[in-house]
Amino acid sequence: MISLTILVLSFGVFAHAAPAANSPEEVRPLMVGQIIPSASIRTLSGAKTDLASVVRGRHSVLVFYRGGWCPYCGRQLAALGAAKESLKRLGWEIVAVSPDAPVELAKSKGKHELDYELFSDSKGEASRAMGLAFTVDERTLETYKGFGIDLERSSGERHHELPVPAVYLVGPDGTALFQYVNPNYKIRLDPKLLIAAAEIYGPPKQ
Repeated sequence: MISLTILVLSFGVFAHAAPAANSPEEVRPLMVGQIIPSASIRTLSGAKTDLASVVRGRHSVLVFYRGGWCPYCGRQLAALGAAKESLKRLGWEIVAVSPDAPVELAKSKGKHELDYELFSDSKGEASRAMGLAFTVDERTLETYKGFGIDLERSSGERHHELPVPAVYLVGPDGTALFQYVNPNYKIRLDPKLLIAAAEIYGPPKQ
């Protein structure tokens, strides 16, 4: 199993649903070999569902991204869309999660013509449970506002939390088989590497 965690961490016992970290560099993400935790998320229609239930029973490419307002996320979502058929042939299905409220997810789905599942983690429960959440500092919030980015409007919440962008390959039993986590939100997993990992960890070829 492969872990590409681009972080400097103090390792210890991982605690699910830990409070949000103070910075992207301080997150403690769920590691390869651990089970995707239970956490409440919502569908595009606003219906509640559970993260662990969504990924179980299939081979899932689980993606956490910052939101539709983020241009780097937009490019990543589009790249995933372009890789979807290759991943599907290898037996994988894409599940993407962000703090965006369902109405904002719908905008992203339409804008990028996405043909895979998007889920809302507007309350931050899933990103906290995965150890990916951090609180955006006031200076950064003001910078975002200067660019017309309002995290409260995007999520409908006032927690000011974002996930560090992450990609997991998850087996049918919910185990993380591969992980890429990078606190530098500008650097995303290359789709070619994702497909190569998916080929290694996918279901046996018939």
